Amino acid sequence: MDRSAVMARVKARDTGPERAVRALLRAQGLGGYRLDRRDLPGRPDIAFIGRKRAIFVHGCFWHGHDCKRGARAPKANAAYWAAKIARNRARDAAALAALAALGWRALVVWECGLGDADLGARLAAFVRD
Repeated sequence: MDRSAVMARVKARDTGPERAVRALLRAQGLGGYRLDRRDLPGRPDIAFIGRKRAIFVHGCFWHGHDCKRGARAPKANAAYWAAKIARNRARDAAALAALAALGWRALVVWECGLGDADLGARLAAFVRD
C-alpha cells in the first residue's frame, strides 16, 4: 500500500481513543456533550456547551507528545514530519489560548494516558468542577 493510501485511511474523528474517552464519560454519568464542534476554536473532540468545557483527545504521534509513542519519528521524509508535528503543536496551543479567551476550560487527554486507572475520575472532576 502506498503512502497516500495509508494516509487516506487515518481517521480525523470517531477514533478508538475518542470512543474510549466517551465510554469513560458515560460510565461517570456524564452525557449531553457534543462532538467535533466546528464553531469552537480547535474543534474540540468533546464539548460540554453549557459548562464551557472542551476535551481534546490527542494521538501522541500526531501532536508530538513527549512519550515513547510521540517521540517516534518516521525515517522517511523526516524533515517534513518534524515540521508537520511542530505546526500541529503550534495550532493546538493557539486553539487552547483562543478557548481560554472565550471563557472555556480545556483538557487534553493523550492517547498514552488512556490506561490510567484514575482517568474517569479526572474527566468527571474536570466536567463537574
